[in-house]
Amino acid sequence: MIIWLTSYPKSGNTWLRSLLCSYFFSKNGIFNFKQLENIQQFSSRLNQTTDNKDSNYQNRVSKNWISTQEFINKDKKIHLMKTHNAMCTINGNSFTNKYNTRACIYIVRDPRNVVTSISNHYNLGLPEALDFIKNKKKIIFPEKKILGKKNFADPKDFNFISSWSDHYSSWKNISIFPIMILKYEDLEKDTNKVFLSTLKFLSNFMKFDIDNKRVKNCIDSTNFETLKQMEDKEGFNETPDSFKGKNEKRFFHLGKKNNWRVLLDKKVSRDIEENFKKEMKFLGYL
Repeated sequence: MIIWLTSYPKSGNTWLRSLLCSYFFSKNGIFNFKQLENIQQFSSRLNQTTDNKDSNYQNRVSKNWISTQEFINKDKKIHLMKTHNAMCTINGNSFTNKYNTRACIYIVRDPRNVVTSISNHYNLGLPEALDFIKNKKKIIFPEKKILGKKNFADPKDFNFISSWSDHYSSWKNISIFPIMILKYEDLEKDTNKVFLSTLKFLSNFMKFDIDNKRVKNCIDSTNFETLKQMEDKEGFNETPDSFKGKNEKRFFHLGKKNNWRVLLDKKVSRDIEENFKKEMKFLGYL
């Protein structure tokens, strides 16, 4: 069954995925980008046999969600998978269900820092990035490769992400399988503590020993500066195509320097706080 690593875009999913990949898919806990292939981004295109000819692309893709997960789960093993999808239903088609999902880890980040990362990643001005995270009907299209196959940035696949608050609430309120919610800021503040708690959560569904030396190696080899240097030296498959070859733009862009208090226009931060007040208060961001 599937254990989801899920988040709103630009909320730390890649960092958490890197930590887990280095722990489970290396000999000594030392990370490299190749390991990320072991935790793929979910796509309904993974099961090519389920293609249909529905003229509505949202119907066409969402109809394949469950059948693709059934296809993945045929081997009756645990599969760690990344997604940015909201826990949603489109035209009667649920993103997942209790028969295909074993558990979920959800990573959430202060939307005032999410908006600046969205701005960089999608090459948007801050007003456009603000509209992005407030859009309750927001859809993004995959840009990169999945399982070594070209993934088309067109309606052959998509992630329905909705707004930042609706995305968070859609997973937070789920009750049909266990979910662990962690804050990006906690992972940044005490990586060792949060990573250990994540591993302990996963140990409820997977058989493995927790090795403190391996944990340390995972953390050391996936810190922001190391990942940034790796991207500069080797390139990174998830770097937006529009940024390749431009030194001023990278996937690993600001790290701890992404501070909304410094970078964000006060009008934009107030707009975010007013729109997402309930969720931000609950999470301790306000």
